[in-house]
Amino acid sequence: MNESEALSGLVGKIYDAAIDPGFWPDALRETARFVGGCSAAIYSKDPTSRSGGVLYDDGGLSLAYRTAYFERYVQLDPATTRHFFTEIGELVSTIDIMPHAEFQQSRFYREWVQPQQLVDFVSTVLDRSGTSASMFGVFRHERDGIVDEATRHRMQLVVPHIRRAALIGRAMEQHSARAEVLASSLDTIRAGMFLVGANGALVHANAAGHGLLAPGGPLRVAAGRLVTTDAALEQCLRDAASFDEGGDALLGERGIALPLTGPGGEALVAHVLPLSSGFRRQVRTSTAAVAALFVQRAELHIETAPEALIRAYGLTPAELRVLLAIVEIGGAPEVAEALGVSETTVKFHLRRLYEKTGSRRHADLVKLLAGFTSLAST
Repeated sequence: MNESEALSGLVGKIYDAAIDPGFWPDALRETARFVGGCSAAIYSKDPTSRSGGVLYDDGGLSLAYRTAYFERYVQLDPATTRHFFTEIGELVSTIDIMPHAEFQQSRFYREWVQPQQLVDFVSTVLDRSGTSASMFGVFRHERDGIVDEATRHRMQLVVPHIRRAALIGRAMEQHSARAEVLASSLDTIRAGMFLVGANGALVHANAAGHGLLAPGGPLRVAAGRLVTTDAALEQCLRDAASFDEGGDALLGERGIALPLTGPGGEALVAHVLPLSSGFRRQVRTSTAAVAALFVQRAELHIETAPEALIRAYGLTPAELRVLLAIVEIGGAPEVAEALGVSETTVKFHLRRLYEKTGSRRHADLVKLLAGFTSLAST
């Protein structure tokens, strides 16, 4: 099977998981194999409050290690601070952050990574909303080696589809809907849902969807067709309607979180899901719909404490990592041992933190982060 055929089959399974979250373990297991890793997961985390957790995974990592990560190691993971500096969809691996030899000296590697015979991790931010961020990543086992260009290439192929499925799953409020009764089972969700047939025919709209068809909105019905004033959305719907079985992957990054303006001027986002194959094809068979459109209110991203500190003081990834470690662990010697760097390096970043923030002592930095955390939570 060539790469294109493998991707096509995989994307179909990923999109099935958007309709029924029960498909996520198998979809992520196959995603890990496709990318070239041993395990994959969709997760969220907040290093300042230690909140977060695994949303969906393939069962490749033990519950004990998953729990330990969020309880003890989330602030020591170099990827945690790096993600505050990256764009949605941008790939980050450990070697993008630090030399692998330095990573191997860290407590995180010694106590969490190495015992599982892992060696690297490549991940990306899927979405930022409210005070949290959702992420997707693939673990590399020792037999896989560190992340290489082939791994990055395949991650870039699957990330848009993982993102679409995860966002649609959230719009569906994680309902598990049998495909043949999708229309009726999603009538109560807050997101607008439209099932669209060939040539744009409106097959079904839930209650929230009908509310979006008001005059002045981005969507309306004309001669039985769902019509939109947004050219990008119109093209995505047209393309999704034209896909035959196995064409899911062709939509790529289009039709994910398209910005729209509601009838009352409110900010909305739209996601297009083709119904061309797999479990979703049952919707097509039972309703004649060829694509599903989900439209929901755009969630304002509330700036987290680390993001506020970055903006206020121009912190670098290394400085932010040391700041979080100082708050969590203590003095420079302990932080150096935990991060796998020299005490001189830690003291250098501490001097820069003092200069940038106007602080004089470790206690001042602890109070600073606590103050920004309090502001972010109000």
